[in-house]
Amino acid sequence: MVRRSAWFWIMAFLHLCHLSLSNSATPPPPVLPVPSASQLHWQRREVIMFFHFGMNTFTDAEWGTGAESPSLFNPTGLNANQWMDAAEAAGASLVILTAKHHDGFCLWPSQYTDHSVAKSPWKGGKGDVVGEFANAARSRGIDVGLYLSPWDRHEKTYGREKEYNEFYMAQLHELLTKYGSISEIWFDGAKGEGATEMNYHFQDWFQMVKQLQSSINIFSNAGPDLRWVGDESGSAGDPCWSTINRSLLRIGDASLLSYLKTGDPQGADWVPAECDVSIRPGWFWHKNETAKSVSQLLEIYYNSVGRNCVLLLNVPPNTTGLVSGDDTQRLKDFRAAITRIFSNDLATGSAATASSEWGGPGGGFAAANVLDSDDQTFWAADGSEQQGAHWIELALPAAKASFNVVRIQEAIALGQRIMEHEVYADGVLVAQGMTVGHKRLHRLTTSVTAARVKIRITKSRGTPLLSAIGLHYDPSVDGPGEFN
Repeated sequence: MVRRSAWFWIMAFLHLCHLSLSNSATPPPPVLPVPSASQLHWQRREVIMFFHFGMNTFTDAEWGTGAESPSLFNPTGLNANQWMDAAEAAGASLVILTAKHHDGFCLWPSQYTDHSVAKSPWKGGKGDVVGEFANAARSRGIDVGLYLSPWDRHEKTYGREKEYNEFYMAQLHELLTKYGSISEIWFDGAKGEGATEMNYHFQDWFQMVKQLQSSINIFSNAGPDLRWVGDESGSAGDPCWSTINRSLLRIGDASLLSYLKTGDPQGADWVPAECDVSIRPGWFWHKNETAKSVSQLLEIYYNSVGRNCVLLLNVPPNTTGLVSGDDTQRLKDFRAAITRIFSNDLATGSAATASSEWGGPGGGFAAANVLDSDDQTFWAADGSEQQGAHWIELALPAAKASFNVVRIQEAIALGQRIMEHEVYADGVLVAQGMTVGHKRLHRLTTSVTAARVKIRITKSRGTPLLSAIGLHYDPSVDGPGEFN
């Protein structure tokens, strides 16, 4: 099913590129593996949001014991619409809720446990956080994701393999059938020292998920659709490949962190990385914690979105059931900083030339395609060129332009290709890196004034395909007080 959807997307992509026109050359062949339609849509989100909320919010803990009384859960001012204000402030198009964390307390009235909102004083036991969350998100056009912890410290069947896996799948079935379309389901292998041994039937879980929600993306250490980046700091590796070998991955295996961080250029599976990090030091709300500064969030953005990942930013609601006003304001300032940097592309109006163009002039893969603001078109180099001979150069519209951020994007619908690249300004090397993927952002240490900017692809898997090149100015590079 995954392979079929990937090929369907390739054909749709080629159609949108108008490659069937009689004056267009035969397009470059894909470099496998390629993303499915749902994976490609997810990658273009760039920033999504996590909401850690539950029993830990009221006990001032990160990991609960499972013995907490449901009577502690009483967010009297809970307003999921206000949470979506925060999501919109950050520009997030997908929000994920901790429907159940490790303590086993369920934020929906599950029929399979008494450890849920149904036994709490909140709304007289008639409340449903998951339902309110899903409705609020959809009313804003925001997609919904859910997290269901495999480790359950309250459930008595935990440790009995068959019984617990059946229990878990029953709760999974509830979540995926009661709350409409779910775009992402989040699994992890987190488990504390001394925890009861438990063999999770992940493949059965994944099969049920796809059966109930065919377009969903499944996240875990091992995919199958999205993988953890290997840390909780919001920082990807360089290189960061969307390709990896799933056969080498095991959920919860800490020995694989470096492999998760970089991916694998020889990987047989398309499983792109998601960077999860909290806006505060903890994942749940704690009274004495404050949000990261805008400059810290920008650094995270460059190291996640700017390295071919999606940023999953956690914002925890407080005990009243609201996102802190300070946190929402910080998100607004963060999004304003991103908009200020990237809304003005200094490359607009440039003249683009390249070492070669696939199919020659009029073939549909011209260098100018990187400047047309259309991610469905791209420049492709001639496949006959030797490795390392590919380049594309922009002659800027002004005599000179000052910039300190270089944006490079690949046409990843046909595979991730670039292994090493360099950036030159008027012949001087100003940046270099390995992978590009959906988006690579080079933030220079100082501003550069130049008339020409050249990207050299020094190593690639097949013919390089670039959909966009942009040049931007980040005021924080020259003045650290710009974004506090």
